[in-house]
Amino acid sequence: MSKICSVEEAVSVVKSGDAVASVGVIGWITPDALLKGLADRFKASAEPRDVTFYFPCGTGDAMAIRGMDHVAVEGLMKRIVSGSYVNPVDPVTGKRPELMRLIRENRIEAYSWPIGASMHWLREVARRSPGYLTKIGLDTYADPRQSGGKFTTLAKDDLIKRVEFEGQDYLFYPSWPLNVGFIRASTADEFGNLSFEDEPIHSASLQIALAVKACGGTVIAQVRRIVERGSRPATMVKVPGVLVDKVVVDEQQMMTTQVPYDESYLGGVPWDGQTNDRLPFGTDRIIARRAALEVRPGVTSIFGFGASSDVPTVLLEDGHFRDGGYRDYQFTTEHGPFGGLVMSGWQFSANKYPEALLDGVNQFDFIDGGGCPFAALAFAQFDNAGNVNVSRFGLANPGAGGFIDIAYNAQELLFTGTFTTGGLEVEFKDGKLVILKEGKVTKFVQKADQITYPVRRNVAGRGQQAKIITERAVFEVRADGLVLTELAPGIDLQAQVLDLMNGLAVQVAPNLREMDAALFR
Repeated sequence: MSKICSVEEAVSVVKSGDAVASVGVIGWITPDALLKGLADRFKASAEPRDVTFYFPCGTGDAMAIRGMDHVAVEGLMKRIVSGSYVNPVDPVTGKRPELMRLIRENRIEAYSWPIGASMHWLREVARRSPGYLTKIGLDTYADPRQSGGKFTTLAKDDLIKRVEFEGQDYLFYPSWPLNVGFIRASTADEFGNLSFEDEPIHSASLQIALAVKACGGTVIAQVRRIVERGSRPATMVKVPGVLVDKVVVDEQQMMTTQVPYDESYLGGVPWDGQTNDRLPFGTDRIIARRAALEVRPGVTSIFGFGASSDVPTVLLEDGHFRDGGYRDYQFTTEHGPFGGLVMSGWQFSANKYPEALLDGVNQFDFIDGGGCPFAALAFAQFDNAGNVNVSRFGLANPGAGGFIDIAYNAQELLFTGTFTTGGLEVEFKDGKLVILKEGKVTKFVQKADQITYPVRRNVAGRGQQAKIITERAVFEVRADGLVLTELAPGIDLQAQVLDLMNGLAVQVAPNLREMDAALFR
């Protein structure tokens, strides 16, 4: 029998109280038609109710590809567990996603797990083990001694436990059943064999299917097209049809936000080391250019979402990739592409002109195994105890994403971002930085709103090296505290740096250097 059916028939299998797992990475590989179909069913019939949603990563952009925001409906969504939350501000209305409102107003049970844990947990469910055991995340917000990953007060269950095993502390994520899985691929046959030839990342599609089937559940795949069974080489089929129960066709599914289809994301096409991607001249470009000075050929380098992902584009602009020079660099993200150009903004996660690809679960094996010795990440807050926060601050609740796994397992860490935020305005004159208007929020604080990663503790205890790079100053994080090592030309040390650090203790290096004026031209 053919497994091909309508969206309405597919989502009719979800029952009240079920746990639904869905793949998706921002706009990439998001089964948007299925998520919308489930929301439409609830709005028409008030069924199903009190569903738990499990998203290994933030799914959809909450605007053009709404993803998890489709199902952010009171009554439909009882609980959400996610590796990250998509948290944009709509440029027209100024509003944040509906899911963020539900979390902010404490309307649902919301949990945030590190993406590494959310990926590896699926493997434990798939093999029917008691759960996932890891040291990564100790003493962060995921640790029950902090908040245990709980993002609302309605979230009362302890989904993460701190346990002792053979004399050492670990975080333990107990297994629980998944009833329905939403996954996405490019092509299916009538039996449900899935291939991913149009998808630059695969994320957790296979692992969701394995986990749901191990729980006796139903796996639903969204695809672009149907082909005859047996017409593709077996090496193309990454999810066998025995793991798939229903297939829905969406011929219009986007590759990702603002990109219907672009073969450069798939690799296998010639590249001259150039693209049309460019950064506007401003604070982000200055930060990226300074951070790029830390990147070394031959060292596998991983870049996180935000300002840090601009670094490869700056290297391209400055000519480092010409004449095959891009082959000297190995760039990746937490979602598995290797080689080529890391993208920023809504296109982050996949690389243009990649050379290889791991799925999300195996990529975190690579990360946790120390495969990325150099990491560039963004930061939202840095506090007096040497903690960095990117997971929850102000009105934003993005979660950690892959930040914790990446930071814990790298040897060298760069944290990049503007010194203040919320209205910062600058200009550049004769190679000097001029602050026209300070941002409303200073990122250096006495105590971070949440601990995403205890940087100084790991510098002191595990020998990591860490720097913070802003548009006006560069700091080193040392075992005994924060040290200012570089200052932008034109910046007043006292008035525009030290006085804006909210009393945070900082040493000024005796050999304080001036940032290269070329960065500001």
